[in-house]
Amino acid sequence: MATGEIGLTESRSNGLLWRRYLELTKPKVLALILFTALVGMLLAAPGMVSLSTLVFGLLGIELAAGAGAALNHVVDQRIDAIMARTRERPLPSGDLDARHAVVLALGMAVTSMSVLVIFVNLLTALLTFAAFVGYAGIYTMYLKRATPHNIVWGGISGAMPPLLGWTAVTGEVSVEGLLLALLVFIWTPPHFWALAIKRRDEYARADIPMLPVTHGLAYTKLQILIYSLLLLWVSLMPFMIRMSGPLYLFGALGLGLGFVYQALCLFRSEGDALAMRTFGYSILYLSTLFAFLLADHYLRLV
Repeated sequence: MATGEIGLTESRSNGLLWRRYLELTKPKVLALILFTALVGMLLAAPGMVSLSTLVFGLLGIELAAGAGAALNHVVDQRIDAIMARTRERPLPSGDLDARHAVVLALGMAVTSMSVLVIFVNLLTALLTFAAFVGYAGIYTMYLKRATPHNIVWGGISGAMPPLLGWTAVTGEVSVEGLLLALLVFIWTPPHFWALAIKRRDEYARADIPMLPVTHGLAYTKLQILIYSLLLLWVSLMPFMIRMSGPLYLFGALGLGLGFVYQALCLFRSEGDALAMRTFGYSILYLSTLFAFLLADHYLRLV
């Protein structure tokens, strides 16, 4: 093999390795986390957020979320190897080892806290650290294997990004920031349970007590419907407290009724035929709802 061909092969190999490291951070989930955090930041300011707060706040939140995801890969590698959805992840596939993943996670966590303390504020750093411990420690290591309501209580950590964005700008916890977190908190169970319905057999083989495994499809579908109705009500609260205006109200009503419709169709369907459709809509719902929050905010400033 020619020297140039060897260099090209090594370059491709290194590129693949870096992509596998990137996968440890769960980039698709990370993108949604950063978007909700960004919206929290922008809603907290009457005008533009300072560039320093924007850059370092998002960087700190991103690094902490990525660190939590990487540790989740380490703790769940046995489960991931069993499930078809996750068996090609970097650790169960053998492309990376647990030691390197732990080093990466700890390095990201330390850097995250340093960035937030030095360049943002102590409150945001403390709340980010609490969310990191809640997800990587309490949820991943204990709740996920201990209770069928794991995603409910574990969802507290996942709901933090918009609140973190809010505190990064304001330096304080307020009703508005908590309401943004509440939206994500109520959204999380129906979002994840829809996926769990589709993957219930794999969760059962992995001995993970997800709700469809322990309580069956009918009960899980009913819970998704109940949470979708609760989410519709909670999503109206920003308008009720005059945090948002008519544009947001219109969007929240349309999106919320759409979620209820998806949940009702799932509830009335046989088996898991509509589970992934509901799951897909839930992602569209949250991202679009936060986009409406942002559009309404800047429209009211004009």
